[in-house]
Amino acid sequence: MSAIRHRPLAPPGTGDSDDNFTDDESTPLTQDIYGGSQRTIQETKGWDVFRDPPIKVETGSTANQECLEITVKILKIFAYILTFIIVLTGGVVAKGCVLFMTSQLRKDKKIEYCNKDLGRDKTFIVKLPEEERIAWIWALMIAYAIPEIGSLIRSARICFFKTFKVPKTGHFLFIVLMESFSALGTALLMFVVLPQIDAIQGAMLTNCLCVIPGILGLLSRTSKEGKRAVKVIIDMAAVAAQVTGFVIWPLLENRRELWVIPVACLMMSCGWWENYVSPQSPFRLIRAMGHIKEELKYTRYFCHMFISIWKIFLFFCLVLLIYWVQGEEPGNIFSMYSDAFGPHKISVDELATSLTNVLPDTLDAANIDTIDIDASHNMVIYVLLLQIFGAYMCYIFGKFACKILIQGFSYAFPVSLTVPITVSLLIAACGLRIDDPCFFHDTLPDYLFFASPSNFRFNDFVTQQMAWAWILWLLSQTWISLHIWTPKCERLATTEKLFVKPMYSSLVIDQSMAMNRRRDDQADVKTEDLSEIEKEKGDEYYETISVHTDGSAMHTKPTIKSSDHITRIYACATMWHETKDEMMEFLKSIMRMDEDQCARRVAQKYLRIVDPDYYEFETHIFFDDAFEISDHNDDDIQVNRFVKLLVATMDEAASEIHQTTIRLRPPKKYPAPYGGRLVWTLPGKTKFITHLKDKDRIRHRKRWSQVMYMYYLLGHRLMELPISVDRKDVIAENTYLLTLDGDIDFKPAAVTLLVDLMKKNKNLGAACGRIHPVGSGPMVWYQLFEYAIGHWLQKATEHMIGCVLCSPGCFSLFRGKGLMDDNVMKKYTTRSDEARHYVQYDQGEDRWLCTLLLQRGYRVEYSAASDAYTHCPEGFNEFYNQRRRWVPSTIANIMDLLGDAKRTIKINDNISLLYIFYQMMLMGGTILGPGTIFLMLVGAFVAAFRIDNWTSFHYNIVPILGFMFVCFTCKSNIQLFVAQVLSTAYALIMMAVIVGTALQLGEDGIGSPSAIFLIAMTGSFFIAACLHPQEFWCITCGLIYLLSIPSMYLLLILYSIINLNVVTWGTREVVAKKTKKEMEAEKKAAEEAAKRVKQKSMLGFLQGGIGNNADEEGSVEISLAGLFRCILCTHGKTSDEKAQLTAIAESLDTIKSRLETLEHAIDPHGQHTRHGRRRTTSSGSKDHHLLSSVAEKSGDESEESDSDTSAEPKQERDFLTNPYWIEDADLRKGEVDFLSSAELQFWKDLIDKYLYPIDNDPVEQERIAADLIELRNKSVFAFFMANALFVLIVFLLQLNKDKLHIVWPLGVKTNITYIEETAEVHISKEYLQLEPIGLVFVFFFALILIIQFVAMMFHRFGTISHILASTELNLCKKKSEDLSQDALIDKHAVEIVKNLQRLQGIDGDYDNDSGSGPDRIARRRTIQNLEKARQPRRQIGTLDVAFKKRFLKLTADENNPATPILTRRMTMRAETIRALEVRKNSVMAERRKSAMQTLGAKNEYGITTTTVINNNGGIPNQRSGRTSTAGISIKDVFNVNGGHGEQIYGSNGGGTINQGYEHVLDDDDGNSLRLTTRNTNPQVSWGNNTTNTGRL
Repeated sequence: MSAIRHRPLAPPGTGDSDDNFTDDESTPLTQDIYGGSQRTIQETKGWDVFRDPPIKVETGSTANQECLEITVKILKIFAYILTFIIVLTGGVVAKGCVLFMTSQLRKDKKIEYCNKDLGRDKTFIVKLPEEERIAWIWALMIAYAIPEIGSLIRSARICFFKTFKVPKTGHFLFIVLMESFSALGTALLMFVVLPQIDAIQGAMLTNCLCVIPGILGLLSRTSKEGKRAVKVIIDMAAVAAQVTGFVIWPLLENRRELWVIPVACLMMSCGWWENYVSPQSPFRLIRAMGHIKEELKYTRYFCHMFISIWKIFLFFCLVLLIYWVQGEEPGNIFSMYSDAFGPHKISVDELATSLTNVLPDTLDAANIDTIDIDASHNMVIYVLLLQIFGAYMCYIFGKFACKILIQGFSYAFPVSLTVPITVSLLIAACGLRIDDPCFFHDTLPDYLFFASPSNFRFNDFVTQQMAWAWILWLLSQTWISLHIWTPKCERLATTEKLFVKPMYSSLVIDQSMAMNRRRDDQADVKTEDLSEIEKEKGDEYYETISVHTDGSAMHTKPTIKSSDHITRIYACATMWHETKDEMMEFLKSIMRMDEDQCARRVAQKYLRIVDPDYYEFETHIFFDDAFEISDHNDDDIQVNRFVKLLVATMDEAASEIHQTTIRLRPPKKYPAPYGGRLVWTLPGKTKFITHLKDKDRIRHRKRWSQVMYMYYLLGHRLMELPISVDRKDVIAENTYLLTLDGDIDFKPAAVTLLVDLMKKNKNLGAACGRIHPVGSGPMVWYQLFEYAIGHWLQKATEHMIGCVLCSPGCFSLFRGKGLMDDNVMKKYTTRSDEARHYVQYDQGEDRWLCTLLLQRGYRVEYSAASDAYTHCPEGFNEFYNQRRRWVPSTIANIMDLLGDAKRTIKINDNISLLYIFYQMMLMGGTILGPGTIFLMLVGAFVAAFRIDNWTSFHYNIVPILGFMFVCFTCKSNIQLFVAQVLSTAYALIMMAVIVGTALQLGEDGIGSPSAIFLIAMTGSFFIAACLHPQEFWCITCGLIYLLSIPSMYLLLILYSIINLNVVTWGTREVVAKKTKKEMEAEKKAAEEAAKRVKQKSMLGFLQGGIGNNADEEGSVEISLAGLFRCILCTHGKTSDEKAQLTAIAESLDTIKSRLETLEHAIDPHGQHTRHGRRRTTSSGSKDHHLLSSVAEKSGDESEESDSDTSAEPKQERDFLTNPYWIEDADLRKGEVDFLSSAELQFWKDLIDKYLYPIDNDPVEQERIAADLIELRNKSVFAFFMANALFVLIVFLLQLNKDKLHIVWPLGVKTNITYIEETAEVHISKEYLQLEPIGLVFVFFFALILIIQFVAMMFHRFGTISHILASTELNLCKKKSEDLSQDALIDKHAVEIVKNLQRLQGIDGDYDNDSGSGPDRIARRRTIQNLEKARQPRRQIGTLDVAFKKRFLKLTADENNPATPILTRRMTMRAETIRALEVRKNSVMAERRKSAMQTLGAKNEYGITTTTVINNNGGIPNQRSGRTSTAGISIKDVFNVNGGHGEQIYGSNGGGTINQGYEHVLDDDDGNSLRLTTRNTNPQVSWGNNTTNTGRL
């Protein structure tokens, strides 16, 4: 027990307990601190000052991506410009087309006709016939109906395939009323108002459609708004300006029909009421409307499913009514429909010369002649399509701009410019048309044009057209829709979060875009709000401040706290037998996450910014089979070499990430019921917990490790929290498990992208990233292409048309709430008792977990932008064994999903019957894949080697049947050897096949089905590679993929199916260390088996069993240079020699034991150290094994180990108090601690119920083995029969193609024969003859390819949107100099903190003198740096202390050299540094104030601290506290063992507090208030000096 150092019970802050970071945070982690509890700095000798700093190696996720970053920024600039142009162009085109349509509706409209074709010296005018008017009426009605039909389809799809709620009847009727007003207003505006005014006036008038939104927005303002009075005044002015548009033209032009304008505009503006009402309005009516709006969030699609139909019907009826009121016959709209859209005549009248200057009111007396011309009846359709397309593109690209956060420039700006640009273009066009009626002769029909104003002088335009008033209307609309300039939505927000209504209003597209864009998307928490949140929390932690984009979910329950919404990520990795390089990549990834999380926490804590991507982080590694038999005693266990390798690699990984030599504090060691636990605190103060599993105490393998962490983190750490169920629900929804493999390599940005997906969709249960294989060799090259195609096409297709079926455990994010659902976590603990379970559950655990989530209705998605790199098998055997696991488990899980398809479709909104059909096609292709490849080889042999079909069939069937025979009869290594030989042979053959296929395609022509399919396949692969430029070079491995097709799709499938009964892991296998008893028992069993075999042989029978098979000799022996030895007439050696050796070994044993006893009696202290005893034991144990190989000892004798001969009594050990492994020197001299009683009980209960080791029952194992073989036989039979029937049918049809075939119309060969004798020319056409089944299969694969290609295109668009949304670009925003300094700091806060917290160069040495060049090398300060490194100094080991050391030195004084370099990307002006200094002083002042005011205050978690301070500023050792019923700190969720009440989550008695989330102070700050660890009995302690200097 001397090696066990318990945690001291001194008050927090006074000892070196790991629970307190006030001292330990400054511990020099870069020095050797492992010499016991004394943390001293060893002086560096002068001769040993030379350094070997870590070299930054950029591979995998850290590879230089500067080119990619530049490309993405260029792409974002392009997106800014392109989106702006498309939104503006779409809006202008849609608006212009509507005005063009309405210009043709005026009954008495006359325009001057172009005289170019009729007579240049004459003047012509035209009046539109009724048919033409009716065509444009239909065009307007269709344009109105298109978005409503889209809304209907969307609403019906969501209601039928997803869920909906039925609204209250009164609310529904109110919504119908408002939408009816909108439809009525639109009809009046389009069919009454706009035809009566010119197009320019009409465009201006569309800026007067915001009256109702303006009034509602005015009445919805609350007293809590800043500058409310000013806003109300501007609101009133804007509404007044809008109202002026109602009366100006009716008053000026004195036409009765224009008084419809106010009615139409008021009614039409009712359509946007919902966006401008608030439930917090001071007016009761507005509040009631606000409550209806809240309900609409859940009932919208149900309502719009009926409202869309109603609006189309109502609009149509209103058009008929208006047509009737105007004195026309409504029946004409139907009776003249065919004439309107078919050929008809237009009458053109020639005017008398005296009337050419003025168009007459009546044509009867004025015209000289009438000419009928053909109408361009298709023009209506072209304009309609242009309007529909323009409005849709404006809407789609506007939504895209909002999603990728470029709304200001590419959405708000073009929407606001639409009417001004339209007016400008109309003025220009009308002016040109008036001056020259033939100007648009080649563009538009001469009888169609916009309704132009009569006078076109600029002065008249300003006065009569009311241009000055229009400017007021435009400004008032801009004010009312000001929210589109200040978006607050998150990246890739859903349509529901961006827009109020599901679709747009195409006839007034720009107004729809402005006022349908949501005003109430969640606002950021501002810096000035931090004090309010601080009051709520009651402590000084700002890491809980984050942006909650789903505002509707927040604080709906009074018990829910803001901190419950924080993103919490648990990285859960499973390890087994990883190499050092693999561990390094994984550990560096975790160190990067630790650094990123620390920067985000410190930025919020000290710079007072709000980070939307903030998260809390903790790492858990579950190490399978981590223990082995100890070297000194079979009764004790020690950690294996892989655990020791992990411990040894930690410092190296940290040093590489932080680019300076780092020595982490030794891990704290915990005995545990399942084995043990090692806990590190990383430089960023996140926890790194390694759970060491003993397979004799808990079930091993990956699935059971996953069960461990799910039940531990979600069951014990979350569900056992003493808080309300509502809080647990919110925490579970925002808790994510990041599942990792022990060799994964990724960056924090990859995790952020997955979290983005989770935040975007609450129904998302899991999300996975793009996995890149890493390694070298041909097998890796093959996998590069295979992974690329699998992700580019297959995973993207699954994501787009349904759900991803497998989220790989090497890098995936799972939502805690999804895993906790029924039939997921609990069902995942199902023990494999049937043969099928071993295949589906244990061989493909990741796929099965996703299947369970899908069957519970959750969605699984794929993010192509989230990159991770994993080591893949580099050898053929390892690859085949890996796929031997994957292939059967994939088939089993997909078959399970397909078998349960009906229920899954019903419960999962994302899985449809079409998606199930797609998966069935893929499954059919997988099952018939070997048969297809076989037929392909047969056909290719015929083409390449010019042999007949039967010969080719024989050549191909023999090796395949032979391989199947080998798989059934031989061991795995032989099967793999044969597979490797056949794969090599097939690769050579495939090269010849490629040439033969090319020749065949040359004969058949480019129009043959094979050529079309081949071109389509290679083309889709190439386009996919071009759309993934970062991974483009994966396409170069396609040749290896092509050569490997027979091996991978024929031999591998056969190997996997025939070895279905093998359920071993197959990869990373190592030989387990065995006890002496096990080794001797195995040796005896082998000897007995060999003896039995020999006795059964004829020679053994004749020899009568003399001798032993292990030692044979012969009467005749022949050997050749030691290469081989042939023994003839063998017989066993006599037993006399064996017996003599045994006796000698026993004597040596006895002598050795007696000598050691005498030695100990003479010098009892000669072996007093534990290390010396261990070495003696180890050597004795090895000697014992050597003797065992010679002398076969009895069971009792073998139990006597050499260590027992010592006179010292054997130390009694208990696994939960003093296990032997804790004393292992390779685990370093870290502190030993113990789990709390509650956690001990949890683990014991969990193991007893779900995770107890499965006993090796021989009878049960034989039953399972027999069942697996039976399952294998059934599967192989079904598989073989399906492929055999398919091959038989297709091959026979191919042989009889001349009798039964399908004529292929493309690729026709034309033969021309000239016969000289008869002078005849014979022309014959030869068509390709295709057998039916083969043609069906070609179309089958072509259909799959088309589906995957189209889905890939859509997924690429989504991925590019994701990347663009995450890309910061300053070019299209204010320049850094134009931003306020506070805004600049807010924007770059995390980057600033990352530079300030760097451990490299903490001593002020910022110069990188490793460059090259003649002058650079000569000027290196080598000796000065070495001398500086030699000097003893206290180094900084935690990131936040390094940050504070630099942060405290910040000063705007230019002469002060202490100000550190912040970031190279941002020019740090004196104003910026001064702003940082202001924040520093503000933090210091607030902390001094908080230190005096918050003593005894109630904090967020309901724990009240009562502190008694004596006159000396000290504090009594006895602590008292009162715990309220409100709950405990949610930080306890991230405490490994810390918690609330009875030491559930740790206290002084046991467990550890997660210092990563506790307050931190420098050692230099001993004079200031120390906020210590908050345990179950909180206290606040003062420093030794009562003089408070107020320093941080």
